Amino acid sequence: MKQASTSRVHLSAEEREHLEQMVKKMACGARKYKRARTLLLLDRSQGEQRSGREVAELVDLRPGTVSQIARRYVAGGVREAMEERPRPGRRPKITGEVEARLIALACETVEEGSGQKGQARWTLRLLADKLVELGLVDSISHVAVMKRLKKISSNPGRSRAGASHRRPAHPS
Repeated sequence: MKQASTSRVHLSAEEREHLEQMVKKMACGARKYKRARTLLLLDRSQGEQRSGREVAELVDLRPGTVSQIARRYVAGGVREAMEERPRPGRRPKITGEVEARLIALACETVEEGSGQKGQARWTLRLLADKLVELGLVDSISHVAVMKRLKKISSNPGRSRAGASHRRPAHPS
């Protein structure tokens, strides 16, 4: 991957003041704080010139990250370099379609061919196994099933919906 030249970071007086205030007040998250410090350390208009590796060590970032911050600054200024972008990661296993099927399964009675004789209710492990069996997910743990079911505010055992339920007052 081609590394951007960190020698092209020249902050204006306003940009430098803004970043210095951000670092001084620490009024931003850790990632923005590190980006602000990185830009300040890369600034060539102050006379002192540091390499990308030196800045990476001072700010505790990888050299590639320092290079990326410099590249984003050159492309779009301070705003672009400081912008929060989604971090790469895995997609959630339980999407809307899978969640709908999970809820429907949890509300049904356990089937005879589910592997548990005489089971009156679905266990988390049975639900996880059934989602895999139906081909809705490649694999899923019973803990992931539990976490998703905890987020659902449906309780078929309650007669009324709502966040709080008042109990009838006892007659005195």
